[in-house]
Amino acid sequence: MSGVDRIVRGGSVLTPEGFAACDVRVCDGEIAEVGASLRSGGAVEEIDATGMLVLPGVFDAHVHFNEPGREHWEGFATGSHALALGGGTAFADMPLNAAPPTIDRDSFERKRAAGEAASVLDFALWGGLIPQNLDRLEELAACGVIGFKAFMIDSGTADFPGVDARVLRAGMQIAARLGLPVAVHAEDSEIIGRRTAEMRAAGRSDARAFLDSRPVEAEVEAVRVALDLAGETGCALHVVHLSSPAAVARVVAAREGGLDVTCEVCPHHLLLDERAMFQHGAMAKCAPPLRDAATRDALWRDALDGRIDCIGSDHSPAPPGMKRGDDLFAAWGGIMGCQHGFLLLLDACGDALSAVWNMLSSRPAARFGFGDRKGRIAPGCDADLVLIERTEERPIRAEELRYRHRTSPYVGRQIASRVARSLLRGTDVPFDREGLQPGGGRFLSRSA
Repeated sequence: MSGVDRIVRGGSVLTPEGFAACDVRVCDGEIAEVGASLRSGGAVEEIDATGMLVLPGVFDAHVHFNEPGREHWEGFATGSHALALGGGTAFADMPLNAAPPTIDRDSFERKRAAGEAASVLDFALWGGLIPQNLDRLEELAACGVIGFKAFMIDSGTADFPGVDARVLRAGMQIAARLGLPVAVHAEDSEIIGRRTAEMRAAGRSDARAFLDSRPVEAEVEAVRVALDLAGETGCALHVVHLSSPAAVARVVAAREGGLDVTCEVCPHHLLLDERAMFQHGAMAKCAPPLRDAATRDALWRDALDGRIDCIGSDHSPAPPGMKRGDDLFAAWGGIMGCQHGFLLLLDACGDALSAVWNMLSSRPAARFGFGDRKGRIAPGCDADLVLIERTEERPIRAEELRYRHRTSPYVGRQIASRVARSLLRGTDVPFDREGLQPGGGRFLSRSA
């Protein structure tokens, strides 16, 4: 066969039908053939994957790489490099925490240019939905965003304000007309505002006070409102980083009732519980917060039972100085975890590996418009392949982190998997930090 570039041979390959001992032929950046004992033909290189898992690259639909404007928090180069080491080959960057946020054509073009210059992985972009930009959603859609992200509570950055029900309804009406989903951070601002004021009035700012200020009922109530508005407007809805089975149950019931709604969970809500916040302080602060161990375990059962659609990292970095101090309300909320979270899930999921990895790859890729080319090992798809070795257990060390700031609540945790090699459209992703050459990733337009 002419034009063949590579054959990945001898691995345990996750195909759309499940795991199979087979080979993968790559030609011109695409998967040309999947089968047992493929002929070498004109292959330039054979990659020995004996004893390894060969998985479709993760499509992480929820990262905050914060560029342009706050690349001192992370940036496309370091963020995408860390994600590649965590099994990722593509991602969708959220509109907030960049400065300016992605809320109109100009800010979109600035972010796209930054990503094309620095990302080592392919990437898509979310557009923002805030009270001030309802008249800009159409131009963002024309730019190729995969959908619109809204906060139903204060986002933590003044340039990306949250929305009330009136604004969210108006935004959903526009999104429905444009055929794009709306993603929501679902926490009820009234419940959390009241609880926070009570804690502050009592002079409390400790980890327990922060956790108690954001109860499960605040998540469930916001999900209820978002579902009602989606049903009223006919808008496709994606609820990000759910932390409780009660909220998942709301989404599942609405989906069974015919609503076009999906939900996401994050590795940290499956791997950690509230004890991590008592141990690490603000390093383990996120919103919604980590829950108790019983809630975490029940969320795992929901994932394994197929009630959850996608897993995304919600990698949300900040300089170390913003993650310190005794005032847990004032510290930045966000988990730095895209390098190890997915691999830790792989270690933990046992016989459910194919189902869990599909929540990381094929299902988010399909939900956000890329199912024909990303997230699957099948002929015609991009040759985005991750070769994973199972290893002896070892502790995660801060020195191995590729983030701009080498901090994470996963440091010290035992891990028994590593990405040995990663191919993006058939080409090796560079892993050497010192020799990292930013760039090489392509912008992914939903409309393409």
